[in-house]
Amino acid sequence: MINTELTRKINSEHASDIFVKLYGQHEIESARKRYVSLINAMADEFQAEELKNASGDLRIFTSPGRTELAGNHTDHNRGKVLAASIQLDNAAVVQKRSDNIIFFRSAGFPDVKVKLTDASGSPDLKPKPEEMGTTEALIRGIAAELNRRFSSLKKEKSENDFFIGGFSANAESTVLPGSGLSSSAAVEVLIGRVLDSLYGDVLRSEASCEKLSPLEIAQIGQYAENVYFGKPCGLMDQAACSTGGVTAINFENADHPVVKQINFDLSAVGYALCVVNTGGSHADLTADYASIPAEMKSVAAFFGKQVLRELDKTTVLSRAAEIRKALGDRALLRAIHFFDENARVDKMTNILLEMESAKRDYEKHTAFYRYLKLVDESGDSSWKLLQNVFSPNNPASQGITAALALTKDFLSNQSYKGSCRVHGGGFAGTIQTYIPLDAIDSYRTCIEAVFGAGTVTPLRIRPAGAVELIF
Repeated sequence: MINTELTRKINSEHASDIFVKLYGQHEIESARKRYVSLINAMADEFQAEELKNASGDLRIFTSPGRTELAGNHTDHNRGKVLAASIQLDNAAVVQKRSDNIIFFRSAGFPDVKVKLTDASGSPDLKPKPEEMGTTEALIRGIAAELNRRFSSLKKEKSENDFFIGGFSANAESTVLPGSGLSSSAAVEVLIGRVLDSLYGDVLRSEASCEKLSPLEIAQIGQYAENVYFGKPCGLMDQAACSTGGVTAINFENADHPVVKQINFDLSAVGYALCVVNTGGSHADLTADYASIPAEMKSVAAFFGKQVLRELDKTTVLSRAAEIRKALGDRALLRAIHFFDENARVDKMTNILLEMESAKRDYEKHTAFYRYLKLVDESGDSSWKLLQNVFSPNNPASQGITAALALTKDFLSNQSYKGSCRVHGGGFAGTIQTYIPLDAIDSYRTCIEAVFGAGTVTPLRIRPAGAVELIF
């Protein structure tokens, strides 16, 4: 059977070490079962049509979701962001195909099938209007951009150069949809890493160059989402999912952002990072989300600039009265949030670097308490200045506001040191909390009594981004 050898490896001690790094000590056996189930399904459940053109060894890939630690709504104005990959991920068992078809199956979602060539065998990689907004569009866009990059490795080129091919994938995602944990970006960087690993090695060997970097894989995903899917997203989600660990990203140069990876073990200081799903619908929030970058950029345009990163806080405040009159108070407040949040990202990044190099436990704890204070400041700024904790069009629905208030009350009444902030885009969805490990159970009881069972999800920062697992 095609799964015997790989299954044996997944049950090895080496695999246990890998699973500890990705998912934590207590999730080794559940990880084994998950991957073995995906392998078995490749042989037992895939239709013969999907396997008849498959060849070669089975290979395993994983890409994580991500959580934003600081930098709320700063990336679209070329600001700074602090994010982290998490243990919730997309796992996929993959096998090459010879017919230039990508077949992607993910539990709970419709199968996706994309033919990369036309009837004549020529590349069929241009955007298709009928695919706009679909997973098919993302896959075609990722394939197109990878093919273009691979083509650049060849000295002689033609319009019909085709350097990639198909694969069959059986996948499962544990990234909670609609939670602000970037389930779509996790899929994008997974597809990119799979194609790069399956088809790039021969070209790289000939050209004497290395595998695509995590940042390049992220940029390929962003390109597909912008051009093929039709969503003008930034790069933060893809970069965090692709890189792994805590990632500090500086978007000052949009084409060449600076990415720094930092090791950060929350359990070492006795804390857990959680998200709380407060419910609420994201429908009819498009205008709310769009208003944030639009108002920030309107302040930049007031000074003849494109984005706020081209200005500084002092310059903006020197003309605050004029901005209020021309653009309104909220635009001014959101601009202030941008500058303050950018500065906080630097401070929080420096603290994490300080913790990474600290030799004594008390030094780590002292630094971490300063970090928590900045988390609270970030949350308060989003609440009061950015104003994305509820929609002004629906003031009766304030799940995020309620969760923040209840969390602050819990921490205050129990005399715990902890922090909380809105997570992701805001207006509806999730909050993020830092809770002492010995308070997790009581916090879950408190919050889930209001928002329902299963609404508190502990996260674990994992060190690896989108990677192939070699057992």
